[in-house]
Amino acid sequence: MKRGALSYEAIIGKLAEAHGIEPEYIDNWGRVQSTTMETKKKILDSLGVTVDTPAQAEEAWLARLEQGSSHLAEPAIVATLSDLPKELAFQLPLEAQGAAPDGLKVFLAVTDEQGVKNTFSCTQKDVSYSGAIQPGNTTFHRFGIPFPQLQAIGHYRFHLSVSMGDEHKSQDIFVAVCPDKAYMPPALQGDGRTAGIAVSLYGLRSDRNWGIGDFGDLKDLADWVVDELRGGIIALNPLHAISNRRPFNTSPYLPLSRFYRNFIYLHIPAIQDYQDSSEAQALVEAPETQKLLSELRSSKTVEYEKVAVLKEKVLMQIFHIFLKNHWNKSGIRSTRRSELEDYIEKEGDLLDKFATFCALDSAMRSSNQEMWTWLQWPPEYHKPDAEAVQEFRQEHRMEILFYKYVQWQLEKQLCQVQEHAKRRGMCIGLYHDLALAIDRFSADFWAYQDFFIPQARVGAPPDAFSQNGQDWGFPPPNIERLRQTGYELFVREIRKNCAFGGALRIDHAMRFFHLYCIPEGELPTKGAYISQPFEDLLKILALESVRNRVVIIGEDLGTVPAYIREALSEANIFSYRLLYFERDDRQDFIRPQDYPELALVTVTTHDLPTLAGYWTHRDIEIRKEAGMFDSHQAMIEAAAEREADKKKLLKIMHDLGLLPAGCAKDPNAYPELTAEIHNAVVGFLAMTQAKLFVLSQEDLFKTLEQQNLPGTTGEYPNWSLKMKYSLEQLRAGPDARAFCNMFRTWIEKSGRS
Repeated sequence: MKRGALSYEAIIGKLAEAHGIEPEYIDNWGRVQSTTMETKKKILDSLGVTVDTPAQAEEAWLARLEQGSSHLAEPAIVATLSDLPKELAFQLPLEAQGAAPDGLKVFLAVTDEQGVKNTFSCTQKDVSYSGAIQPGNTTFHRFGIPFPQLQAIGHYRFHLSVSMGDEHKSQDIFVAVCPDKAYMPPALQGDGRTAGIAVSLYGLRSDRNWGIGDFGDLKDLADWVVDELRGGIIALNPLHAISNRRPFNTSPYLPLSRFYRNFIYLHIPAIQDYQDSSEAQALVEAPETQKLLSELRSSKTVEYEKVAVLKEKVLMQIFHIFLKNHWNKSGIRSTRRSELEDYIEKEGDLLDKFATFCALDSAMRSSNQEMWTWLQWPPEYHKPDAEAVQEFRQEHRMEILFYKYVQWQLEKQLCQVQEHAKRRGMCIGLYHDLALAIDRFSADFWAYQDFFIPQARVGAPPDAFSQNGQDWGFPPPNIERLRQTGYELFVREIRKNCAFGGALRIDHAMRFFHLYCIPEGELPTKGAYISQPFEDLLKILALESVRNRVVIIGEDLGTVPAYIREALSEANIFSYRLLYFERDDRQDFIRPQDYPELALVTVTTHDLPTLAGYWTHRDIEIRKEAGMFDSHQAMIEAAAEREADKKKLLKIMHDLGLLPAGCAKDPNAYPELTAEIHNAVVGFLAMTQAKLFVLSQEDLFKTLEQQNLPGTTGEYPNWSLKMKYSLEQLRAGPDARAFCNMFRTWIEKSGRS
């Protein structure tokens, strides 16, 4: 490109396009919103591309052109086994050519995941020529060699080596060979359907847990779902590691890590080393501990800090016994030591960075209780590969090993729960949830800072729900950096969250297509969408789904362009449909037969009112109590809209014969959610053609309060409300049994058992 050949505005446009900044989007009201020049410049700046002046923009564009041609080949190739590329393309800086030059030699080594290597040697006659490009002052000529005919799905590493005379260039290429579609279990093929219950694990109550639901409770819950509901699925909140500090850092959707889990869910007495530790048992049986446990169980909400402190204290005692009995003993290595060593080796750098962060956070907090985030640590600890961090690793090896041991125990227990659920006949078993976000102060962000865009935040443009848009406060991924590394972190994130389950819900599935990004310091109205390589991401998702035999559910709520839902459906990714939102053009509720087959149906989510709360306006009341209405008139309008919706809901239930003929059609006749209306709604969703039907425990038991009130922290007890009935009451209490009988009747009647 000649200097001055393009205008300043044109260069900004080209740079924005090259970095995936979309030129426009269609808003909630169907209007086209163009991305302004100022927004493009600020997002480019957040990506490290400075374009404040025409000279800077021109330099940035020239650098981008040179960067794009500096690789011998594409760093990552994602394809399906049924449609592999015909050629492996590469490029060389050469003088004018019309064909492969004399003396050109190409070598390709292909290594699969088992380490099996195959090599291919190509001479001039095997190389095709496809033309030339001149991005800057250098002319690059493009060639191709036959693409290896790979026979199995999986991940491969290609090493491409090109020689001509004394010149030699080589490059590693990450290759993912994927199935055409995500996994569909036998039970859901054809007309197969199933149903189950959704719970927030932290909210499970029992006579023996420590004030928070744990994996022991979850195993008991699986038995109840099979025995009493005839269900095939238990949907869980994200189990990601969090900081366990209220009112901040307890959201499972803003985690410390999406790779590792929250130790607070461990069923401590089931750990083998607990059974070997008289010290740990004495600590738990001590009168003061028993008093604390009684208080934690009887608390109406989960006391995260108290539970976490107690469990970590006991876990440390358990760990010391493990060290004594297995780690520090000379002679033949015990089975348990070998198991932990194998786990650590398998997890590699991913676990090492997480455990190091946890140990550092503990050390820093011990020295200063006001040190809440890693950005408050001394600067020499801000990078995981810094010299100070390496020294810390050496000096605190046992503390780091402790956090690795805890994650090992978490995986062992979670695996046991899923195996138990499958043995009991559940066709799906556990359904996990992968959060969209990570906390800006998280272990993941500290460990992989260059895989995020730190000077931007993810959010949403203005819509009917939020007139000023939304700023979700966490950094977007640097997709270009992910691609340069063969999407390795993305692959591991999906794989880790598929483990020990039969289904995985992807929070905000539009992430695979584009993300709304807001430059640092700007309002949400000043953001723009950054496109993502959805073809690659969906294929990788399908690969991990098939290999792990996990159903994928894409949370596709909000304003979703038609092409996104079409692409998800084509990939066998289930849609996520809520009763509240499924309307026709007149805003009437659609009928059961109008729901898509490849979908999960439910009443609501953790962020929206429960069915009982919806019916009684409880959600409107708590929004008023939290000061979330701009005016009294806004609250009145919300209440009027709700009454209109309730009337529509009653009408469709009457039209379908789900309510007795004598039931009134005016919602004012029912100040509470009656048994008849409750039964009708459950029956309505059960009778849809969607393959998956999940009812939250709140909606099964007519609970008024929702789990989370978006936009609040201390104003509402987010992520801490416990279940209405304990596990013991589920089987013995007459009210709980009545609800269960109603649900089971619909599961059996709809052919979902």
